[in-house]
Amino acid sequence: MTTLWFDSHAHVDDEQFEPDQEQVIRRAFDAGVGRMVNIGCDRQAALNTLALVERYENIYGTVGFHPHNAKDLTDDLLAAARAWAAHPKIVAIGEIGLDFHYDFSPRPAQREAYRRQIRLARELGLPITIHDREAHREAFDILTEEGGWEQGGIFHCYSGGAEMAREIVRRGFYISFSGVLTFANAEKTRAAAAAVPLDRLLIETDCPYLAPAPYRGQRNEPAYVVKTGEALAALRGVTPADMARITWENACRVYRISD
Repeated sequence: MTTLWFDSHAHVDDEQFEPDQEQVIRRAFDAGVGRMVNIGCDRQAALNTLALVERYENIYGTVGFHPHNAKDLTDDLLAAARAWAAHPKIVAIGEIGLDFHYDFSPRPAQREAYRRQIRLARELGLPITIHDREAHREAFDILTEEGGWEQGGIFHCYSGGAEMAREIVRRGFYISFSGVLTFANAEKTRAAAAAVPLDRLLIETDCPYLAPAPYRGQRNEPAYVVKTGEALAALRGVTPADMARITWENACRVYRISD
């Protein structure tokens, strides 16, 4: 049986892929990446994502507004996101959330955009993909206040500790790990990955960022999710084939993709 991996969070429409996007996607499929979800986290990325899901059978997408872009979210853009999300291969609202590390958008704008998009996900019955950087408690509290936990979804590129991971899982969400899992100094991330039940684990590239070892420092691409999956398999004491199957089934479940 062929081992197939699922990159649950990629940005293959990023400008870094403009010279060779088709080859990057082909390399991923050749490496055993059977599916990926491309993240439409602003207006142009959403339009790019819609084009990708139309072109490639095994690419799905999300639409939403990243906290970096929260200051730009207008009523018209939110209405556009509602329309984009009607596409049958748009499987989540995201990535949305809070980023108190860079603060590229003012924090009040981030909070408001996050709330409005949780409400949109609830209206549409879609899961949520969350970006949470240095804002853990507020990210949790707003999810609670807006009823977002009940909607389900993913904390992507997880950077918190094991105890927070347990709370996320207890509240019904999934947790996705990136190439950071392979970094020599990422003991906190590995401890969190060891604490998550197997049926709530996901893997991702977040490409073009966070390439796993041995590619660290290079442009990341979906083919490299295999390295993260193999590292997670070793950490959890299962075979790579079993980890591929587990994370594939989990991604299909949270994104409600039928096999």
